[in-house]
Amino acid sequence: MDSNYRTIYGYGEDEIIINKSRFIGYAMPIETEEDALEFIDKIKAKHRDATHNVYAYVVGKDNNIQRFSDDGEPSGTAGIPVLEVIKKEDLRNVVVVVTRYFGGIKLGAGGLIRAYTKGAKIGLEAGAIIDKVLHTKLKLRIDYTIYGTIENHLMTKGYIVDEIVYDDGVNIYVYIENSQVDYFKEIITDLTSGRGIIEYVAEEYLAMKDGKKFGD
Repeated sequence: MDSNYRTIYGYGEDEIIINKSRFIGYAMPIETEEDALEFIDKIKAKHRDATHNVYAYVVGKDNNIQRFSDDGEPSGTAGIPVLEVIKKEDLRNVVVVVTRYFGGIKLGAGGLIRAYTKGAKIGLEAGAIIDKVLHTKLKLRIDYTIYGTIENHLMTKGYIVDEIVYDDGVNIYVYIENSQVDYFKEIITDLTSGRGIIEYVAEEYLAMKDGKKFGD
């Protein structure tokens, strides 16, 4: 699998009424199975009086851990549909809980599958589906005389500038997708006639949506 992956940005919660039954979709990004179980327990505690607290989660870059529970609903009508929504969106490290308060009207197997699918979707959408893209953080140190040219290049190409520190030179901290690092260094070297200093700082996953940095 590619080092980049899809997940959700943060906690999500939304609800829908289907044939008088209330379905509340919850979603959360996680790192471990323990995180998933802790979140499930938290939602179950919050909704002790609910008819069902159905859940599914996936853990690992290759989704090597996949778990689900129908929590009393007919087999195959609840937990698996929730898990399938996660898998169809190709998400990693996510837990979803769909809480149901029965409204007195039976939905049937097909109706339950559609309802729990919808409950999972609205929870995930509320959490914001994003791409986690591996970037290299670089520090560019340049002279003030070339700052305008470099600034214009960074803005025009849409690079993510994290911070700029001014001293007797200009220090620009910028995030570059790993696949573009070598090309980026070549361009900066050309633009600065070899006078720019490029230093490696760190590798970080950034939340991206539609090609742009998402969130804080």
